[in-house]
Amino acid sequence: MNTRRHTLLAAAALVLALSAAAPAIAQTVPKVEDAWARPTVAGQAGGGGFLRITSATADRLVSASAPISKTVELHTMQMDGDVMRMREIPAIEIPAGQTVELKPGGLHVMFIGLTRKLDNGASFPLTLRFEKAGEVTVDVKVRTQGPAPMTMHKH
Repeated sequence: MNTRRHTLLAAAALVLALSAAAPAIAQTVPKVEDAWARPTVAGQAGGGGFLRITSATADRLVSASAPISKTVELHTMQMDGDVMRMREIPAIEIPAGQTVELKPGGLHVMFIGLTRKLDNGASFPLTLRFEKAGEVTVDVKVRTQGPAPMTMHKH
């Protein structure tokens, strides 16, 4: 009887400890919003993907993959003299409590070796790999432009 009581108390303590830790674990998964890509034409080899990432804790986006391309790279755009150039980068820093926007003309994911045309209105999964949080899969919407910017209205 005494052993059974100890076992039940130990199990209850474990459940309580795990439930208390759950909110802290959940906060480490980055929030990914408004994932989109531009439509492509038949035969186009690559395309860009854009989204917003917010994380309660500091993390790094280290890679990505999607079934619509052979490779997905992390890219940035920067001026080289009078020319804007795209280049691959090893990771994208996600500071704690901040939002990082991947957008045209800046940081973005690059789909290289497209296996199909990206038609307006279609969607596909994109798996993002974070250094600490692990994998997060989002649905990417194909559209001619990104979501409308949020504005503040004064009346």
